[in-house]
Amino acid sequence: MHRIKVRINAKDFEHDVEPRVLLVHYIREKARLTGTHVGCDTGNCGACTVILNGQSVKSCLLLAVQANGAEITTIEGLTRDGLHPIQQAFMDKFAIQCGYCTPGMVMSASALLKVNSAPTVEEIKEAIEGNLCMCTGYQQIVSAIEDAAEKMKG
Repeated sequence: MHRIKVRINAKDFEHDVEPRVLLVHYIREKARLTGTHVGCDTGNCGACTVILNGQSVKSCLLLAVQANGAEITTIEGLTRDGLHPIQQAFMDKFAIQCGYCTPGMVMSASALLKVNSAPTVEEIKEAIEGNLCMCTGYQQIVSAIEDAAEKMKG
């Protein structure tokens, strides 16, 4: 067992974990934040995307012990006073169907918009290329991210 300390959504967590526990499972089971989805467990779908120390990462590809001392934001961390503008844009632009990919898409978009407030369509596509959607199609998602960028600027 290894003792880890992490800060998730501005709240401190400290637990003993087995070295093989994936960060996605730590977030869901120890922090009890279930908005981060478990999809493929191989890094292909992006459903488990979170922000780790300012970077978009797939939490199924990291061990919890690798996140020791990290600052993590999950989808729950975006919603402090109502929906985040990205979440609202996803609703407004019909970029949600089953919703399974949505948290990962939103987190990838959030990471992009923190460093680029006016991304091009190509930059948006590049930012979400590691996130798969089997229901909606990507045009609505790209449109939602464009809309969120515009609203967050003003």
